[in-house]
Amino acid sequence: MESFLFQAVIYLGAAVIAVPIAKRLGLGSVLGYLIAGVVIGPLAGLVGSEAKDVQHFAEFGVVMMLFVVGLELEPAALWGMRHRLIGLGGLQISVTTALIAGFAVLLGTPVSVGVAIGLVFALSSTAIVIQTLNEKGLMHSPGGRSAFSVLLSQDIAVIPMLALIPLLAVQGYHNGEVGAGEAKVAMSLIEGLPGWGIALVTLGAVAAVILGGHFLTWPLFRFIAASRLREMFTAATLLLVIGIALLMTLVGLSPALGTFLAGVVLANSEFRHELEGDIEPFKGLLLGLFFITVGASINFDVLFSQLGVVLGLTVGVMAIKAAVLLVLARLFKIRGRDQWLFALSLAQAGEFGFVLLGFIVKTNVMPYALSETLLLVVAMSMLLTPGLFMLYDLVARLHRDATADQVEDEIDEQNPIIIAGVGRFGQVVNRLLRMNGLKTTVLDHDIKTIEQQRRFGIKGFFGDPTRPELMHAAGLMKADTLVVAVDDPGAALRLTKLARRERPDIHIIARARDREQVYRLYQAGASQIVRENFDSSIRAGKYALKQAGISAFDVDQAARDFYDRDRDLLKEMATLWDPDVPILENKAFIERARELNRQLETSFSPRGLAGADSPSQDQRD
Repeated sequence: MESFLFQAVIYLGAAVIAVPIAKRLGLGSVLGYLIAGVVIGPLAGLVGSEAKDVQHFAEFGVVMMLFVVGLELEPAALWGMRHRLIGLGGLQISVTTALIAGFAVLLGTPVSVGVAIGLVFALSSTAIVIQTLNEKGLMHSPGGRSAFSVLLSQDIAVIPMLALIPLLAVQGYHNGEVGAGEAKVAMSLIEGLPGWGIALVTLGAVAAVILGGHFLTWPLFRFIAASRLREMFTAATLLLVIGIALLMTLVGLSPALGTFLAGVVLANSEFRHELEGDIEPFKGLLLGLFFITVGASINFDVLFSQLGVVLGLTVGVMAIKAAVLLVLARLFKIRGRDQWLFALSLAQAGEFGFVLLGFIVKTNVMPYALSETLLLVVAMSMLLTPGLFMLYDLVARLHRDATADQVEDEIDEQNPIIIAGVGRFGQVVNRLLRMNGLKTTVLDHDIKTIEQQRRFGIKGFFGDPTRPELMHAAGLMKADTLVVAVDDPGAALRLTKLARRERPDIHIIARARDREQVYRLYQAGASQIVRENFDSSIRAGKYALKQAGISAFDVDQAARDFYDRDRDLLKEMATLWDPDVPILENKAFIERARELNRQLETSFSPRGLAGADSPSQDQRD
């Protein structure tokens, strides 16, 4: 017990000290965790070989992370990613494997060993990349979404890789259990089954996750919620994630893939936010612990004895991967800063590389000594990854003023409500709608505004909403409501005309700066028009009326009457307004405006607000 408590204090203390300092210096939390691991491991010697065992436990943080990611994706959104999952992800894995295997063969390794090395380094770090993308608010950018697609493809590809590796075994290598680092699975649902039986059990497990998540979780969580015990809901959430991970392990599948699938199934659940909130603290702590163990597991004796080789291999692998990713970014039309984000974020090796190398040694595919060197290359590449994100930040700053050449985002979702413009006005509308569970597609022509929203976890798409092709991609032909909240009055008018022409039945809520823009939007076909300062002006007037001694009831009634009357007057004046004639020269418009103003002043007299004992002219009207 004392040893466990001592180790807990060491790991937690290192994290609490190193991570805030790293964040304050702008290095990011991941690099803080890695540095903490290096300090307490190789440098100070406070942790030893048990770091490997802790690492296997901490890898469960990746499982939880993919469950949370799945909760953010609806099945329709996942289906929309299918081309990038298969095309972009598949090409990245196959091309990277082939190139690295080719270089390994040129360096003198057998072909089978070269292929195994290629498989290891084709994978990237899901934990580091997703954690950093979320921290920097880049997950919803085109480069971030493309990186996530590739990471998901890699996680899926681990399954066939584990099936292929035993076929690469080389005679003469007898590593036994040395370096395997893998505990034997005590239970298995597929051991001893024929091939068709394994396939049947595997498909059954996947079907159980999908059907159970769809039909069984709702009554389970309703039952748990009825107990009003928060800890029981947390326990049920952990049971769900751990149970699915165990099931996937028993049938030979990736537990991370299984929990991701469960998260996608539960993305539309009413308990989605509760599930995410319960898992988040465990996920964060376990991921941090995992990064610490990566730093602590670096063997500095081997590193210093082979420093040139390790650094050369690390830089070579990362350069090859970055080059492949840049080419693929071009092929899949990822442009500008996003292509650099895509390439630099995925250039490292990943945590599954530790798993594959352990399995490769255990199945006698390569000698143990070589695997020790490759383990260092994997760890060093992960250690250098935060530096690549810092390099991306530099590239992004250099291109920050080049928004005119910024390629518009590829819109991968369509929702019932489209919000065009997400400035001060559009942000409030979007937050209100999303707080009430409504799905929105947010568009804006200002890349800085979109990036700022992404930093707060709000997904938006960069592009000009007045372009018909962009609006069609955003789902104009299927949407129920369009909120026109762009700053430019001319752009708002063009967008309203476009939407009304393409969709005569769509409900258009448009923002207006002043009365003249109200008239223009009214004639363009807007269903409802909101003057941006109108409601706040009414509130200010209500405060003044209350300060004058008028009762709260009468003030509210007066505000409602004024609002209704003003809306009616606006509609009437819009019919008299002529866009080709200046207002001061439109005699009919001015005369009617004066008459209506006189009526407005006499209708809302002080006598009408004095009380309800004697009906006033205002009340009779």
